[in-house]
Amino acid sequence: MCGVAGWVDFARDLTAHRAVVRGMTATLACRGPDDEGLWSGRGALLGHRRLAVIDLVTGRQPMSHAEAVVSHSGEIYNYRALRTELTARGHRFRTRSDTEVVLAAYRAWGEGFAERLEGMFALALWDEKAERLLLVRDRMGVKPLYYYPTPAGLLFGSEPKAILAHPQAEAVVDLDGLRELFALAKTPGLTAYRGMCEVKPGHVLRLTRAGLRQRPYWTLPTAEHTDGWGRTVDTVRELLDEAVTGQLVADVPRCTLLSGGLDSSAVSALAARRLAARGAGPLATFAVDFAEPDAPTPQGSPDRPYAHAVAAHLGTDHTDIVLDAADLADPLHRTATLTARDLPDGRAERDTSLYLLFSAIRGHATVALSGESADELFGGYAWFHDPRALTSGTFPWIAEDGTGFAGTLDRLLAPALRTRLGLAAYRRERHREALAEVEHPPGAADPAERRHREVTHLALTRFVPRLLDRKDRMSMAAGLEARVPFCDHRLVGYVYNTPWSLRARGGREKSLLRAATRDLLPAHVADRRKSPYPATPHRAYTEAVRAQFTALVADPDQPVHPLLDADWAAETTRTAPATALEDYLARFGMECALLLNTWLRRYAVRLEV
Repeated sequence: MCGVAGWVDFARDLTAHRAVVRGMTATLACRGPDDEGLWSGRGALLGHRRLAVIDLVTGRQPMSHAEAVVSHSGEIYNYRALRTELTARGHRFRTRSDTEVVLAAYRAWGEGFAERLEGMFALALWDEKAERLLLVRDRMGVKPLYYYPTPAGLLFGSEPKAILAHPQAEAVVDLDGLRELFALAKTPGLTAYRGMCEVKPGHVLRLTRAGLRQRPYWTLPTAEHTDGWGRTVDTVRELLDEAVTGQLVADVPRCTLLSGGLDSSAVSALAARRLAARGAGPLATFAVDFAEPDAPTPQGSPDRPYAHAVAAHLGTDHTDIVLDAADLADPLHRTATLTARDLPDGRAERDTSLYLLFSAIRGHATVALSGESADELFGGYAWFHDPRALTSGTFPWIAEDGTGFAGTLDRLLAPALRTRLGLAAYRRERHREALAEVEHPPGAADPAERRHREVTHLALTRFVPRLLDRKDRMSMAAGLEARVPFCDHRLVGYVYNTPWSLRARGGREKSLLRAATRDLLPAHVADRRKSPYPATPHRAYTEAVRAQFTALVADPDQPVHPLLDADWAAETTRTAPATALEDYLARFGMECALLLNTWLRRYAVRLEV
């Protein structure tokens, strides 16, 4: 998996500044606990932290050959096929690593090498002779990559913390940064930190003395779907099976996350079959769970019975990672998840539980496959089917949420700041920009089909990235590589162009995926409705959060106070919510305030609002 960091400067000799990039790279130690490396040249410094997954002995980085050097995060799933092709072209390899294949691909195809790579990856390639830096990110943006232009070059890193460790970078957040932070929809390329950008998914960024350019090498494809129902079902099954098979490649122990939902169960079933065929089973599966509930939660059916049923059906070696309220409420764990994200983004308890789950798994495996992005691709969320959300003029998950998370975020902010931010207008404008990107197949005239194509595009480009960020940061904070077969670009492209009438055949959400995987699963699992990622059902957690929030409100020296609505804060500390949903949203608001405060202190953020 790994972490990359570096500095390019055309105005100075960087060989005298190795310590700076060594410090940047050190911030990514969790991403790469197995090894570190640094390459230095006059115009560039490249750092690397390694989580050894493929070619454990000779795959060290940064790796160089002739004029090119690369620091690479993630996995190239088709590296063996590329290696065979490149060997036939005369290339000779010294290692068994996918990183060396990246270097050979660059020598063979130049800047067009990005189109040849399949997988989840973020890489920096420096061509010393041409004085050219290429930053490349995988098609769906599974692996992160940030950059920060400077007067004579740029800084880059797998996470913002690597860039912020450089003396030329500042943690400055202005109104636009706060808008993006609270938008609940990720704008490709933007970050909350002023001056810091993110390489867009499926893009190549090119830096030379002439300047900075970014080009797409892949976008969501537009094609007419001509397959009937039976062929479509078969193709989805084939593509998903190929994706899971390809993502099992590793020289370390593997496992899957198994919640008992359709998505993770399908991935686990295909993985178990493949490993059994190789004589490499049984598959290890893991699920997050909680002790017996003592409070209601506003979510679906509990996962445990379904996960156990699938594990028994598949014959997996299953483990429940049971979390308690004290661990979830521990400020040290919340701070660890904030540090992993570098931003107070997300839902604190869910981040913490995922981090603790991954930390426990890391004692057994180094690679974990999960079912992320299936709901966005196949239409699993309620807002795909809610006419009010679909016609709201904003992102449907925000409209369907109503006065929920978006409303809570807006309400906790100080009135004057809330007015300056204008979050509702910001979200509507970003929604309009996103819709302008959508291409419809020729002859696509049905309004419902067009709208569902737009909503799928929004989900894949503005919603999925938030989930992938969460999965990447929490897994890498634990030194675990999380892989996402449903983000395979061939599967994504095929299903994206499949009409909504097939994806939701018979009016049922995810009908297409159910049909493609039904034979793999117990019937009650194949028919299970979506249940969200579980929240802790314990009053002790909410009470601990409320006590921490009450102490925060009572301390006027805490840096978050200028951002908070004092009336909301006072009401939240003294009023017991009437329903489980109100209690959950109040808890979410308190968690957000605690995260904001820790972020402002820990990152010495300078707010210019």
